[in-house]
Order: sequence, then structure tokens, then C-alpha cells
Amino acid sequence: MKPIQDGWIRNFVDGEFVEPDSRRGFDQIDPSTGRIVARVHEADRPLVDRAVTAARHALDSGWADTPVRERTALLRRVADRIEERFDEFVAAEMTDTGKPLTQARELDVTRAIVNFRTFADIVAAAGQESFLTDLAGGRQALNYAVRKPLGVVAVIVPWNLPLLLLTWKVAPALACGNAIVVKPSEETPSTATLLAEVLAEAGLPAGAYNVVHGFGADSAGEYLTTHPGIDGVTFTGSSATGAHVMKTVAPRVRPVSFELGGKNAAIVFDDVNIDEAVTGLAKSIFTNTGQVCLCTERVYVHRAIFDDIAAGLAERAESLRLGDPNDPNTTTGPLISQGHRDKVLGYLRLAEESGAKVLTGGSIPELGPDLDGGSWIEPTLWTGLTNTDRILREEVFGPVAALVPFDTEDEAIALANDTEYGLASAVWTNDLRRGHRVAQKMHVGISWVNTWFTRELRSPFGGMGLSGIGREGGESSLHFYSEPTNVCVQL
Repeated sequence: MKPIQDGWIRNFVDGEFVEPDSRRGFDQIDPSTGRIVARVHEADRPLVDRAVTAARHALDSGWADTPVRERTALLRRVADRIEERFDEFVAAEMTDTGKPLTQARELDVTRAIVNFRTFADIVAAAGQESFLTDLAGGRQALNYAVRKPLGVVAVIVPWNLPLLLLTWKVAPALACGNAIVVKPSEETPSTATLLAEVLAEAGLPAGAYNVVHGFGADSAGEYLTTHPGIDGVTFTGSSATGAHVMKTVAPRVRPVSFELGGKNAAIVFDDVNIDEAVTGLAKSIFTNTGQVCLCTERVYVHRAIFDDIAAGLAERAESLRLGDPNDPNTTTGPLISQGHRDKVLGYLRLAEESGAKVLTGGSIPELGPDLDGGSWIEPTLWTGLTNTDRILREEVFGPVAALVPFDTEDEAIALANDTEYGLASAVWTNDLRRGHRVAQKMHVGISWVNTWFTRELRSPFGGMGLSGIGREGGESSLHFYSEPTNVCVQL
């Protein structure tokens, strides 16, 4: 049985795709057109229980004890197989999200391949701590750490970068010997399901990777996070949902790794090259239609160059091409859904009510009969707002940004850090000493200087405050997806 067959996207449990129950299903909508493209089988509580039970059985049947060299070899086979089926994954990602062909190819699917290969390398090279301890009487003891899989891990991924963020979690989790139950976003079910087929083809034991589709409350998400057989939860999504999941697992004291929302700032000093700064800012504001937790929504610009930066960004926004995602000239896709567009439109109205001046955008574009049913929104820039306005306090998660002037370095730092979030920042300056100095003062998990979205997968990644808890990436991923036992031997 195939992952998508007869118009149904199926759950995957214990190495098999599950025959859908026609009474439990929901529509998959193409965000670019608003048309129904498939039905998704919603997992009920018994099916989620089967998935967790299958994961536990896979661990106990030997997957947890599989040698590292075999696990890393499997990850490399998975990367090779995604590469062989590259166009299938691109098509699935585009159908789920509506994002342009170029982005799905160059970012999402390419990064999925890199994730598997990178974590295969990281785990293969990882060592363990050991200490020789001096004891009384000239004796010694050897202490060394043995890392064991965390166990059955619930992997809950969002809709904005569904394949990229799924593989960012699945690759290290499997490399460490865990078994997984994935709950994709109800908006983007396809690539997690297609990955199940690839993992099986690569030789992953039945039950080590399971996919259950559905929603949060009173659906697969709740059934999974409340299941007593789950040993840990990794989640990327909204801060509110993360807080709810944390409360859910707290009574059982399960570890969590959360990458949550952001209200990210960029600081632009007056010594920059205007064109270079505008190019970088446009990327950080409008990539994936602003639907990246790392996107910039607050831009603080030195007053001396404020008008130049504002004019340059408005010109870049107006040059973006919204349209058919399959057209290689399309730069910008739709929002994920009509519901999310309603939310973003609400913030557009709020900005104007707060006295914002709209530099560009601010409404729904007209793209013709084939696309007018999609969830499209114009890239939008504002001036005339301050940090006291709600629009600068709350995450919009769309192709929007507010531009605010500053006069001194200390003022810029204070404005950027004036938020409950703490995920990312970008500092634009040609003064290397200032770049280091200001970047280190940002209260964020990652602080870029003269770049944005440049990632080193071996480095720790995560947020502060409402932007999350814990770190993944490199050895930080190994620390979350495994637990050490210290062995002490008196010599």
C-alpha cells in the first residue's frame, strides 16, 4: 500500500500504511489555489496507542542496541534515497505549502538530505567523557559515560518548513537509536508520510518510525503527548502550544525540546553598504512569505540612513513575484491557509489603526482566477510605529516588518532586546568590532552579523524566553536524544 493512494494520505504504523477509515478524515488544501487535493486519515486514540506500542517494541527488539556504524549507514542510505526521489519530495512539499519551486528545491528538500548526512557524520565522530579519579591510598577509579537512547520520542513538526524541520529532528533521533512517532501539521501531511516509505526502503526496522495524522486538542497531538509510553517530546511551533505541551508532560517529568515563536529584530548601522543591507533584510523579512520563525519583523535603522533603507526595502518588496509556484520566476508563495491569512490581515488592520504608515503592500493581491482562491497576501512594510504598539510585540508570521529609527548603539540594543521572545537577531555593520560587540549583547539563541539564515548544523540552535527551551544541532542534539549513564570502576 502506498502513502498516498485513492485520494487518501495514510498513517504509518509498525512498518505499514494503515487503511483509512472514511469516517475519520480531513481535507488537504493546496494553499496556492484553495482547492482540495487529498483526504488525510485522522488517527484516533487506539491508532496512536498502536504507534507508541510499535515504537517501544522496535526499541526492545534490538533497534536501540544497533551499532552506531549501522545506524549512520542507514541515515546515509536515506539521504541517497531522498536524492533519488528528489522531484517527488519537491512536488509533495509544494502541494502541502504552496511554496515556489525554487525554494522547495534549493532549501527544503536539499536541506533534508544534508540533515541526514550531517547527523550521520556527527554521531559517527562523537566521543564520550571519561575521567581518571584519584582516590585515597594511591588508588584510582575510571569514570566513563555510556550514552543510551532517550526511548520513544514524540516528534511534532510545524507547517512552514515541514520536511526541513522534520528531518532536523528525525535524523539525530534515529542516529541515537530512538524510536519515533511523528505528528505532522494537519496542514502539511505529505512529506512526513513519503519519508516513511523511504525509511522503510532504507532498512529501518518496523516501528522505529511511525506517522499519525491529525490535529492538536482531542486528536492525534493530544493523544500522543499524553501517552504514558512517550519518553520525550521535541516540538517546533507556537509559544502557546509549546506551553500547553509542557504542562501536559510535566506530571510525568518528560524532557522537552522546544523551538517556538519569534519577534526577531535587525539592527542596521549607518556604516553599512546600503544595497548589501537591503538585500539581506529583504531575504530575512520575505523568505517563505515571512513564515519562518527566524524571519525579521522588527527593523531598527540608524536615523542617518533610515530613508534610504526604507526606500530600498519597499522597492525590493514590490519586485517580488507572486504567482504560480511551478513557475521558476515566482519568488513568493501564499500563506499556509485562509485561517492564517485572516490572522495576518487582522494585524495589517491593527497596524493602520495604530497609526502606521504603509510603505508598500497591506492588502490581498489579484492574481487571476486560477490563484484567487489561494491564501495570498502582499509583502508589507510599515513606518511610524514604536515598541509600545502591539504590532511590534506580537508575532505576525507573515511577510511584514516595521521600520523604526534609532540614534545610538545603546538605544538600538535596548530596542532589539525589548521583547518576550529571544530566537534570532541580525546586525548589519561594516565595523567588525561593533558587529561582535552588539551580536553578543542580543538576548537570542542565534545572532547573525551581515547575514541571515546562514546555518552551521554542528552548532547549538534554539531560543530564549517565549522562543523555546533547550538546544538542538551538533552535540546538543545528541544530548537531548540520548541519556548518559556514568560507569565508575575502581581500579
